[in-house]
Amino acid sequence: MAEYPPFAVTVDLVVLTVRADELCALLVRRGVPPYQDRWALPGGFVGIHEDLSDAAARELTEETGIPEPVGHLEQLGTYGDPERDPRGRVVTVAYLALLPDLPAPVAGTDAAAADWIPVSRVADAHLAFDHDVILADGLERARAKLEYTPLATAFCPPEFTIARLRTVYETVWGTRLDPRNFHRKVTTTPGFVEPVGRVTAGDRGRPARLYRRGSAELLHPPMLRPSAGA
Repeated sequence: MAEYPPFAVTVDLVVLTVRADELCALLVRRGVPPYQDRWALPGGFVGIHEDLSDAAARELTEETGIPEPVGHLEQLGTYGDPERDPRGRVVTVAYLALLPDLPAPVAGTDAAAADWIPVSRVADAHLAFDHDVILADGLERARAKLEYTPLATAFCPPEFTIARLRTVYETVWGTRLDPRNFHRKVTTTPGFVEPVGRVTAGDRGRPARLYRRGSAELLHPPMLRPSAGA
């Protein structure tokens, strides 16, 4: 019978939010080798009796002080290049979390620091391990899913204006959208959003209706990115 070397399993998290009209990723500065002092995605080893999703939630809390995600959490993919971790054979299962704006994170366990970093600046950080690849995959998944699902609402508080939702799309996609066309598309797409029956101060103090996420899982028609011809 063939012998197989032991290997470990980790979880890593691509955690995205919109802060000050910028798409930001949650990063931690590693406090221990390997890659000490380098920025990385939050994550860590999975316990022998631990479920993967439980490990993802635990690592997020331990390394940043942020409680279990209140937005959207889904499995992103599995990464198993034999050379991805200098400590040995380590396979990681990555998760994607889309969250509304939260307070500044607090580093814990083996993280020396934690912060929300604009994705426009992450490329300069040269993330540890293969986290540049994982983050890029998470960003593309998020941008794509905003086209055909209502997950843009995960970046918003429970009640939001259409202008706030438009800011999410503009920030994540990196493009400007026509306000009137966007409002029409959102409010006429079945199950996307539903009014809550209240208003708030909008642009220039004008009252703006408040909405919450509707019941749809998929958008028909999709909210195509302008580059895709919408």
